Amino acid sequence: MSEDTIHGFDRIRAQKTLKEILEVATSFEVTARDFYTSLIPKVSKQLRWLVEELAAEEALHVQLFTDLAARPDLADQVGMLVATPASDRKFSDAVLLPDLGEQPDDQTLLRYALGREHTAMQQYQSLAEGTEPGTIHDLFVFLANEETKHKNELEQLYYELVHSGGV
Repeated sequence: MSEDTIHGFDRIRAQKTLKEILEVATSFEVTARDFYTSLIPKVSKQLRWLVEELAAEEALHVQLFTDLAARPDLADQVGMLVATPASDRKFSDAVLLPDLGEQPDDQTLLRYALGREHTAMQQYQSLAEGTEPGTIHDLFVFLANEETKHKNELEQLYYELVHSGGV
């Protein structure tokens, strides 16, 4: 096999269709929504509001992806090849959820949520950078900004809890 052929395979593996990327992103958001929803009755009252908010935000993201997939004006774009971000494997792996137990402590919950938000932020930033201006690009920019905001809020809450002796 020639060197050009090998590099050609590498380029193909380094790309996915937009449809594949959107399917993984939707799955990521669905599992996050379901995970946070299932945690609501298990977490401390001190963080219950946060987990409810995270579940609602993830549900909103699922709806955004669902609405996007149903738009006929974007049907031709979902076949486009997009560079697979370096964060793609970690993002795909985040669909697998940990078992935090029946009564997860606040610090464990916050660390997990921070990791998910950071992974999503990196993925959506990379996807925004790798897509052409338009509806799909705008969605990834919006989601990257949302995840960045969530991550910053969680970091602040984590710092407050840890340093106030709350966890």
